[in-house]
Amino acid sequence: MGLLSGLMGLTSDVDVEQVRSDLQPIMVEGEEIVLAFMVVRDILVFTDLRLVIVDKQGVTGRKRTIQSIPYRAITTFSIETAGTFDTDSEMTIWMSGQPPLTRELSRRSNIAGIQKALAEGVLGRR
Repeated sequence: MGLLSGLMGLTSDVDVEQVRSDLQPIMVEGEEIVLAFMVVRDILVFTDLRLVIVDKQGVTGRKRTIQSIPYRAITTFSIETAGTFDTDSEMTIWMSGQPPLTRELSRRSNIAGIQKALAEGVLGRR
């Protein structure tokens, strides 16, 4: 099962069309955005080829760091859910030859959707 067919039941937290117009300059020909999730101030964008993390910085959020991670580079990932006294969840992604990437997820984040999208991207690759 490919990424697109496996994620058809999920919905994005943010407007995919808005994300598509924002990221159009960095998208390769034929690349499709499948899902996008708001994570605190950042956005996780799942395309059919890669995971794009848009890290908004500064007071206005106009300064951004955009990180592109091909699914084939992700070796493992984990998501820690929030507990009774711990208000935030945490996502960690390990990539070949890179230090782990950790992002905090708020209680409002679609944790199940993010985990399923990561699993489909990583496990669904050929």
